[in-house]
Amino acid sequence: MASVDSTGSRVSGRLRSGDILHTGLVVALLLGVWSVGGLEVSTGKVSHLFAINGSTVLLPCTYASCIGIKNLHFNWHYNNNGSMMKLCEGMISIEGAEPKVIVYNERVEFVGTSKGNNISILLWNITYADDGEYICFAKNEKEKNRNHSASYMLYVVDQMKEIDTTLTTIIVSVVGGVIGLSILGMVIKALVINFLLKDDEKNKECLVSSGNDNTENGHSGAKADNKGTPKA
Repeated sequence: MASVDSTGSRVSGRLRSGDILHTGLVVALLLGVWSVGGLEVSTGKVSHLFAINGSTVLLPCTYASCIGIKNLHFNWHYNNNGSMMKLCEGMISIEGAEPKVIVYNERVEFVGTSKGNNISILLWNITYADDGEYICFAKNEKEKNRNHSASYMLYVVDQMKEIDTTLTTIIVSVVGGVIGLSILGMVIKALVINFLLKDDEKNKECLVSSGNDNTENGHSGAKADNKGTPKA
């Protein structure tokens, strides 16, 4: 009986370890799918902007989730030397529903729409005090409140700097000149080769014509000699 009990315990232990392994794999797969298709927000490929003092700028932000959204909460903050100032906040209840937004700054206008997963804002009449980092944040209840944020840098200047394109112009001119010379050289080479081939053909024709003339002259001379020979 003791041996049976020990065998049974071993089998039971193996089953339990197998169940634990199976459960671990399932959890890992679920976590992997959740992380791959999880909520992400983006402020675009270029996450900074230089703008003139007094102008109006767009602070872009979009969200994406392969799983979908439910009660998506989002907001914009301005990082004022470490002190976060909330500019606006809102919520999108389900896919396709328009955002419900509360704005806390009179110079901020929400211009987003759920059609393009867009939660961007406009900042009117910017001043030098608006220079700094702006943070777009979102949280999705459908993904167990998974959240993500992205930052956008605004640089306020008095005038836009002209980019010195002298070096670029020189490089383009040199490259263009080299390419042009190469093409010209190829054209000249082709013309020379064509001229030489035609000249060679003419020489061959002259040689053939000269050979034919010599042959005919030889035959004529032979005939003349034959006619001039006296009969015996």
